[in-house]
Amino acid sequence: MPSTPSSVIDQASGIVAVAYLQPLLEAAAARGVNADKLARAAGQMLSPLPESVSADAYLRLLDTGAEFAHDPHFGLHVGECVKLGAYNVYGLILLSCRDFGQALQQTLRFEGLAHDLGRSALRIDGPVAEYRWDSAMPDASRHLVESVFAGIQVIGSWLAGRELPRAVVAFRHAAPEDCSEHRRIFGENLRFNAEANVARFDSALLAWPVRNADVGLYPVLQQHAEQLLREKQRVQADAGIVGQVRGAIVRNLAQDRVRLASIAEELNITPRTLQRKLSDAGATFQQVLDNIRHELALDYLARDRLSLAEIAFLLGYQEQSSFCHAFKEWTGLNPGAYRDSL
Repeated sequence: MPSTPSSVIDQASGIVAVAYLQPLLEAAAARGVNADKLARAAGQMLSPLPESVSADAYLRLLDTGAEFAHDPHFGLHVGECVKLGAYNVYGLILLSCRDFGQALQQTLRFEGLAHDLGRSALRIDGPVAEYRWDSAMPDASRHLVESVFAGIQVIGSWLAGRELPRAVVAFRHAAPEDCSEHRRIFGENLRFNAEANVARFDSALLAWPVRNADVGLYPVLQQHAEQLLREKQRVQADAGIVGQVRGAIVRNLAQDRVRLASIAEELNITPRTLQRKLSDAGATFQQVLDNIRHELALDYLARDRLSLAEIAFLLGYQEQSSFCHAFKEWTGLNPGAYRDSL
């Protein structure tokens, strides 16, 4: 089976979700590093916490954290602080996957919802599976890739409900002076100065079940993540105010946080400024919101596995009846009749 190709990432527009930043801050705090001091030294504002930081800013925080903590294995310790929440929406998807094979496939698809630091790939060759991670940050220190692999080890064991079998782990960077922490986390089968950052393991592991998986939630979460991914790609292609508002709305729809004031706060501007910028772009906030809901409703209704109640939830409606009323205003049909016409 050929390797799944990694997505191309534009480093200039790469971002890291604040949830993915949290393990870094936790590891720093555990080593006595003050978050405000760390942020100032890295040239980054973290109070209040932003929705995301640039990929470059994340690397500065990572390396500055290692320096301030006097920790040559800071990346490994950041990885050990990773929890499912660090992966954002796709972390929830992992909890709904039936087995590790499906969980890894979702990682390949939705890793970008957590960060643009690099991309995963999976290759299966008979009894051997190979997980590969390619960094998108050519100037990154070894702390980055080591944090990624340590995080996968921690989350994988948590999903399995037991320690994962030791894999052969290879890193592109040179071996550090002290590899004791690497051996503690990954075992003795370590390689350095390798051609790629990979972990090779028995492909039978892909059939391992995810502990307590709620597979019934998978269709809803997967469709939501697909929409978030499309919206992120659209926002990165269109850095204008309408694209930014669209992205913020989609991220917050299911949490019912799509009021003008809350979206303006997320974009770090005043509601009046947001209204003016949208007006200059020939749009209003309500138009952008209605257009997104309309587009998503048509998409979701084409998917038979989503009930009307689930669609209403994903679109940020508290009641199914409110969704039905809005849809009829948009199309002249109620959602059920529209779906029957497809």
